[in-house]
Amino acid sequence: MAVVDLYSMSKEKVGEIELADAVFNAEVKSHLVSEMVLWQLAKRRSGTAAVKNRSKVRGGGSKPWKQKGTGRARSGTNRSPIWRGGGVIFGPQPHSYEFKLTKKIKKQALISALSQKYQQGKLFVLENFDLEEIKTRKVAELLSAFECVSAMLVCDENRNLLLSARNLPKIMAVGSPGVNVYDLLKHDTLMISADALSRIQGALE
Repeated sequence: MAVVDLYSMSKEKVGEIELADAVFNAEVKSHLVSEMVLWQLAKRRSGTAAVKNRSKVRGGGSKPWKQKGTGRARSGTNRSPIWRGGGVIFGPQPHSYEFKLTKKIKKQALISALSQKYQQGKLFVLENFDLEEIKTRKVAELLSAFECVSAMLVCDENRNLLLSARNLPKIMAVGSPGVNVYDLLKHDTLMISADALSRIQGALE
């Protein structure tokens, strides 16, 4: 088991805490992390881009002119794709970009992302996020103490933290169920409360 320092919000060491090697010091499998990020981004795509084909575009009905005798090219409908304003061939249609990933891959990808933070020295465990009121300034002071510009703050059942952090750029505050691979990679530092840490380890071990 790896042992890391346990900090207060002012970055004073208040103790030590053990990290499960299976969760925070595992082999980083970058190919699984990459797959997981692609899966998350694919799920976020709205997939609503659409064009009208010849059956949906306005017009049609009668034949524009008779088949023979005009000297012009024959035509059966003004909705034809070769006409200006006609339907589009093989254009985009609404569809889902989502693909399947197994639970095992999702779990291993998250473990890899968490392990990477620890191995890079960008994981800080706090005793708690002690905010008695909603104050963005308090969160800014916390980040300044840890010299963080971009951080993911993880704490369960702390509404004051969630509301205090939401208008700080490059800062994200979530509960332990909200920890995910994409946002871990997006933010440089991971700051997590001791309670949330034990919940994450319990879920992933």
